[in-house]
Amino acid sequence: MISSDNALLVIDMQQGLFRGPASPHCAEAVLSNICLLIAKARQVQVPVFFARHTGPDDSPFSEQSPLTQLIPEMNVNAERDIVFIKKYPNCFRDTDLQLQLCQRGVKQLVIAGMKTEFCVDTTCRAASELEFRTVLISDAHTTMDNDHLSANEIIEHHNVTLAGPFVSLSTAAGWSF
Repeated sequence: MISSDNALLVIDMQQGLFRGPASPHCAEAVLSNICLLIAKARQVQVPVFFARHTGPDDSPFSEQSPLTQLIPEMNVNAERDIVFIKKYPNCFRDTDLQLQLCQRGVKQLVIAGMKTEFCVDTTCRAASELEFRTVLISDAHTTMDNDHLSANEIIEHHNVTLAGPFVSLSTAAGWSF
């Protein structure tokens, strides 16, 4: 088990969201930034956690569904990376994420992934409440337009709203573990 003050958490970068009917905002740039973070983490042996959001067994988002499989561009390796299933927007709810982080001595959690206004937002707030120093990578999380706001507006709003009380912000290029 790798021990580190830092960990990288990549949230819900899975087929049904990233490659779904609506394309995420700046999809390829965000994916490139997430891959950069993964490479930086692996280079200095920082643990990388991947969350998969699943639904009931009889739904299109069951654990076995192709829609919940992580996208292959991230080169997830089950022998070195930690992949876990979640059923709620909060990556800590009903998972062993907090235990896994504590066992590794993690004090600072770096967060990237999907979707900004749901799982990324909720997990940033929860991590802060659990007293992890939390870093949101401002150019490595994304979402889609909704009926009221563009994806870009949602992302910008969350970067501003979360910064300070819940997270520190960094860019993928500017971050080093």
